Amino acid sequence: MTLFEVSTAIAAAPRRVFDVSLEVETHTASMGGSGERAIAGVTSGRLRLGDTVTWEARYFGLRWRLTSLISACDPPGYFVDEQVKGPFKRWRHAHHFEPDGHGGTVMRDIVEFAAPLGPLGAVAEVVALNRYLPALIRLRNEHVRAVAEAGG
Repeated sequence: MTLFEVSTAIAAAPRRVFDVSLEVETHTASMGGSGERAIAGVTSGRLRLGDTVTWEARYFGLRWRLTSLISACDPPGYFVDEQVKGPFKRWRHAHHFEPDGHGGTVMRDIVEFAAPLGPLGAVAEVVALNRYLPALIRLRNEHVRAVAEAGG
């Protein structure tokens, strides 16, 4: 299992960043390069505690489906999404939103994941996923930052 953290400074209030981060449309727009889209569960609008959404996307030339559950939510401080069905042996993504003391937010993403397939999955984590997934989260966060800072 792998754990990593990504911190992103955003010039918007924690509540704004929290709300933007739970919008299905923000997520799909941030993952445009993979064609990611919501195909089941909550497919538009803002996710809430107990909601599930099934995402479909193309990564590494393969089509993937992942169903996640918003398993914890305490606005505007944090929420957690966890895979309930999909390609990972484990996927847990905690999103934290902390005031920066200047009217902005420090958004911290803490991701725990494990690839399937035992030793073969462990090799995939070392060879590809340990670099690819943090870069994917940073890409997503840049989009969240742009949307949150644009206001509205």
